[in-house]
Amino acid sequence: MPMSEIVAATADIATNKQKQDATADARLAAIVDSSFDAIISKDLNSIITSWNLAAERMFGYTAEEAIGQSILMLIPDHLKSEETEIISRVRSGQRMASYETTRRRKDGALISVSLTVSPIRNANGEIVGASKIARDISAAKESERRIRLLMREVNHRVKNQFAVILSMVRETSKRSSDPQEFEELIRARIMALSRSHDLLVTSEWAGASMFDLIQEHLKPFGREEQILLSGPVLTLQSNAVQNLGMAFHELGTNSAKYGALGSEDGKVEISWTIGSSTQGSGPQDWVGASGGRDFQLLWTETSTPRPEREESARKGFGTVVLQRVAPQSLGGSAQLERSPGRLSWRLSAPLASIIVPQAGVEADGGAALGFGI
Repeated sequence: MPMSEIVAATADIATNKQKQDATADARLAAIVDSSFDAIISKDLNSIITSWNLAAERMFGYTAEEAIGQSILMLIPDHLKSEETEIISRVRSGQRMASYETTRRRKDGALISVSLTVSPIRNANGEIVGASKIARDISAAKESERRIRLLMREVNHRVKNQFAVILSMVRETSKRSSDPQEFEELIRARIMALSRSHDLLVTSEWAGASMFDLIQEHLKPFGREEQILLSGPVLTLQSNAVQNLGMAFHELGTNSAKYGALGSEDGKVEISWTIGSSTQGSGPQDWVGASGGRDFQLLWTETSTPRPEREESARKGFGTVVLQRVAPQSLGGSAQLERSPGRLSWRLSAPLASIIVPQAGVEADGGAALGFGI
């Protein structure tokens, strides 16, 4: 082959090699620029030499602002020793597996990142710098934090439920001599706790509506047309849901056995209001002891007196719940009054212990609603 052809072929090979290299470089650059992870390169003096678009989004610096600056600008003061170790390991040719740490954005905010660091070599195989891939894991860290918080909350609530159930068993056993009656009472009370729990789970523990709570606990007794609800729309805290739920269950059970929900002519009225504890000049006014806004609840039921169905004077577990457990758990006080054909239960407690804080809680006050509405 003539020398000229050999030279031309060699030139073509070199040109093709250059084109292939250029294509590979362009492809690599496109991959780096389109990556969702921050890809940064630096020299052995920790000076930034390249900065992709994801790094701009993650850290807030443009490539023009970052290139030529020390990587230390991204590292919080208490973690700057990390860079010394990273450069030491890079110089020895080691690749650092992903590890989690914290970095600082341009605006000063700290973010959680997962970092992978690899040495960069030149054409002669010499280590001239390092490549860093950073992934923002702030959302994952926040999710982990919320899960840990939720697990602690669940643990607390489970222990609280166990304590309530143990108290139910103890108090019910004191007042029941018949094993079958004891079993039925315990089953009903645990199911009442379960209904309150279901309301909270449905709302992801954000609380429950007062209307929903009452309806859920009185539904098993029927006679919806004999029940009248009146009060503002409120979202109850989880503690209030549990304790008021227990109270409504005991009131409903008592009413079905001895009162309004056990007769055709009975009537139950449940009303609640919000007021200032400093108000109240007459006997009808309820004055709380908190010095702030109070929640007041009144259960009143009336029916034709039936002596054979009147409740005995014995102080049962329901009375304990209404007079002591529910009001004390809510930081308030209660009055339970009985007379032939009539029962009333009044509860007064600080509003802060009852509702989930929200604007306009009194906006719908005064509406009277039937049970099924």
